[in-house]
Amino acid sequence: MTLPPAETAAVTGSGARIAAQPLEYDAVLLAGFGGPEGQDDVIPFLRNVTAGRGVPEERLEEVAGHYRALGGVSPINEQNRLLQQRLQEALIDIGIDLPVLWGNRNWDPYLTDVVRRADAAGHRKLLAVATSAYSSYSSCRQYREDFGAALRDAGALGRMRIDKVAPYFDQPGFLDPFVDGTLAAIRSAFAGRIEPDELRVLFTTHSIPTAMADTSGSPELGDTTRPGGAYVAQHLSVARYVMAEVRRLLAEAGTEVAVSGPVDEPAAAPGPEDAGLRWQLVYQSRSGSPSVPWLEPDINEVIAELPDAGVRGVVVVPIGFVSDHVEVIWDLDNEAAQTAADLGLAYWRVATPGTDARFVAALAESIARRLGRCLPRHSVLDTAPRPDFCAAGCCVNPRAAKPTTAAVDSATDWPADTDPAALAGSGFAPAAAPQAGSLQDARR
Repeated sequence: MTLPPAETAAVTGSGARIAAQPLEYDAVLLAGFGGPEGQDDVIPFLRNVTAGRGVPEERLEEVAGHYRALGGVSPINEQNRLLQQRLQEALIDIGIDLPVLWGNRNWDPYLTDVVRRADAAGHRKLLAVATSAYSSYSSCRQYREDFGAALRDAGALGRMRIDKVAPYFDQPGFLDPFVDGTLAAIRSAFAGRIEPDELRVLFTTHSIPTAMADTSGSPELGDTTRPGGAYVAQHLSVARYVMAEVRRLLAEAGTEVAVSGPVDEPAAAPGPEDAGLRWQLVYQSRSGSPSVPWLEPDINEVIAELPDAGVRGVVVVPIGFVSDHVEVIWDLDNEAAQTAADLGLAYWRVATPGTDARFVAALAESIARRLGRCLPRHSVLDTAPRPDFCAAGCCVNPRAAKPTTAAVDSATDWPADTDPAALAGSGFAPAAAPQAGSLQDARR
């Protein structure tokens, strides 16, 4: 199937048009987190991940045990190799003949090395797809920083442009595998004679510092006016969609179920408005200093309180992750599952999208849109679609500004002595002079 040309555009929450004019990209860059591929890789990999964060060696050794229990090999690299292959096939299927490159933030193949090879091969316009679906510093802006560092360190600034597709948490191809898995788990629970009010659905994602969550998204889009910023709002929106779809599909099959959520106090006795199937957003995989506030509640603490609320079974839906890597396999299939087992709770863990054909097709369509080969993006959630280029001040770096790509204000992230011609050559619009008291002025 070959897609016809179409104009692509996005509109910010303030009504400003941020259009992604179709570009003749010459390669796709799949950007991953990376993971060790042997026992000797584990500690060096974790040092890469935590560089500059002051994480003590004993904490690294604790986390290393999770990888060592799996033979020292994270499944994430093999999953991304397969995703790279499937995405390449999906693009060819819709008439887009672009090579799909793959590079990592924290392990081989490193993004800088991939960009250096792409530059030597004559590629000039790369469109990146990050293996993270949401808006936050670590899941979006940090990848844009990685691209900026890769351009700089590979000596490609001024010759190469690296853009990035928008966060895709609101696309059906990402959402529907979670719907199917949640529906199957709930039906299994019902078949085991667990009543709706005896079952709890926990939507889980990676915890991040609350300060990082509060600044996720862009002030221009109104994201930072609410606690948790865009990060929490997007996850709640996904959870609501999944539960609404599950309820609809159960009703179509003849099973009417009341659904209520989100639950803020899992141990509280439910009132009449809380009857039926209840759900909650929880967090996992916290790291860093105990003195720094992170998003809560922790999934294991929530599971521990469920029996006192009359719950007999729990369905865990890892909506914060695109594949079953170590933080899913260890934190959920081992730790959370053991917590549930110790309490006598039935436990189901829903699969991530991985290389589900619908998810791969959604990524291919995101690329097609930026090539002008598909209809403009839209959200199926109760949130507005994200702009194709990140808005000003999006997901600010909590430590210090670093060079970025793929945002309307990326030019302001580079050092003041950077050659303007080089910035223009990499697609960065000239920075407007900041007004006194503006966001850009405050960042100086």
